[in-house]
Amino acid sequence: MKINKLSRYFIALLAICLPLSSMATESAIDKLNTFVQSVSTFKAKFNQTVIDSRGNVLEEAEGFFILERPGKFRWDYQEPYPQHIVADGTRIWFYDVDLEQVTVQSQLEALADTPATLLSGETLPADNYLLTDIPSVDGLFWVELIPKDVESNFQTITLAFDQYGLQQMIMKDSFDQKTRLTFSQTAENPELPADAFVFIPPKGVDVVGETGL
Repeated sequence: MKINKLSRYFIALLAICLPLSSMATESAIDKLNTFVQSVSTFKAKFNQTVIDSRGNVLEEAEGFFILERPGKFRWDYQEPYPQHIVADGTRIWFYDVDLEQVTVQSQLEALADTPATLLSGETLPADNYLLTDIPSVDGLFWVELIPKDVESNFQTITLAFDQYGLQQMIMKDSFDQKTRLTFSQTAENPELPADAFVFIPPKGVDVVGETGL
């Protein structure tokens, strides 16, 4: 049977539209679950903005973020002040360069009621949060997470994905203050240095807390 030009055009168009239709049906919840299940390492540049309940900008910062699942992550703030937050799987280190002070805590205790383990933890988001896809007009896939723990210090966490992966994270606390993280230069499953999450306090700084957990 011969296929005329119109039929060939229709078949070609269908071949193009089918994957696009499949992409359109993928939800933000799907993208979040895919990220958590398939991304073992991640790195990105980030811009952070803290906004109060009236919409006023309180703080702005930028730096680099890396994670390795499960349980390891690192935030290296470069602007406006250098700071480092390193979770090595057992301890979490907070290093304020200008103050020349390091605070170290048990990671389990310090992160018990925070969204910090959402991306780096071992559990699926649905285990601890109620998930809802949010309609969007900006071309991003948005999902809202509401903690199941009614005593959580956070009201909501909102994540945005595009076709390449994670783009934004917004955390709203119990005081209606929002922290927005915008990611760029992202890379999923990059090879990270073996000592990426090893933190050794610099000589001469004050160390507060238990270093030998």
